[in-house]
Amino acid sequence: MPEGPLKTPGAARAAARGASRQARPARLSLDRPRPASRFCEVGWLVDTDKSALIYGAPRALGRRPETLEAAQAAPNAKAVARCPALADLEAKVFEIPCPVDIVLKLVQDEKGQLRVVPSGDGQSSVNRQHLAQMVFLLQRERWRDPRYPVVQIAAPYRFVADEEVWLNQLPPYDHWSGTPWPGLLIGGRFPIDVWPRSLMWAMEWRDTGKPLVIRRGEPWFYLRFETREPARPLRLVEAEMTEALRRHCQALDGVTNYVGQTFQLFAEARARRPERLLTKAVRSKRG
Repeated sequence: MPEGPLKTPGAARAAARGASRQARPARLSLDRPRPASRFCEVGWLVDTDKSALIYGAPRALGRRPETLEAAQAAPNAKAVARCPALADLEAKVFEIPCPVDIVLKLVQDEKGQLRVVPSGDGQSSVNRQHLAQMVFLLQRERWRDPRYPVVQIAAPYRFVADEEVWLNQLPPYDHWSGTPWPGLLIGGRFPIDVWPRSLMWAMEWRDTGKPLVIRRGEPWFYLRFETREPARPLRLVEAEMTEALRRHCQALDGVTNYVGQTFQLFAEARARRPERLLTKAVRSKRG
């Protein structure tokens, strides 16, 4: 068999590099498909047939009058009020205003059972009959710690999206109150594109000897939204309770009465959700 041409060491290395390049897989593209809109839209609505007008619209922390005034008045470009990291955080965090004057205390009845009642100083705006429909004291076996009761107040807000968005419920950490809460807000996190459940305000009552005082209009809790692209701006719009959204909500409401670990139902909820859940309300379209 005839011998091939004699290869120099340099030629051999070049041939090896060429073979290596041919063996490598194609470079993976890091380009992501552009979303349909520059903004990620999240819809909100109040889902109650009674006194819906007392529940105010969510307010972006970055759009509060005091926040805007502080940023405009800051003389130094390095001032905290002009920090871009803070501005980006506050653009995605919204506060929910308290709908009523809440002035509550814990008492023991004649049987030694704990009850939540108005403080008795006449400062609460809710009468006892309607208070019993709004405020619930969880059974002791459901407390996180047997020493600290957990009280819940209905917050009939629903948030919905047609792309992957996770809602985080947080305490109002950026609000200074002259009367601190006697406990800790219990937060939560879930995907609103498949699980637009009605919210609930819950507090672990640590100092049972002190009352809970929250005035109407004060921050009740915060909401922060996570999207697939953290840098993408978020826009909150008022949503409409359509028939499709109503059926989807009915399918998930109350499932905790029958099963635990509801996160295991997210895949089923995603498979059953209609193509569109978010429909802007007419008032938002006019705006």
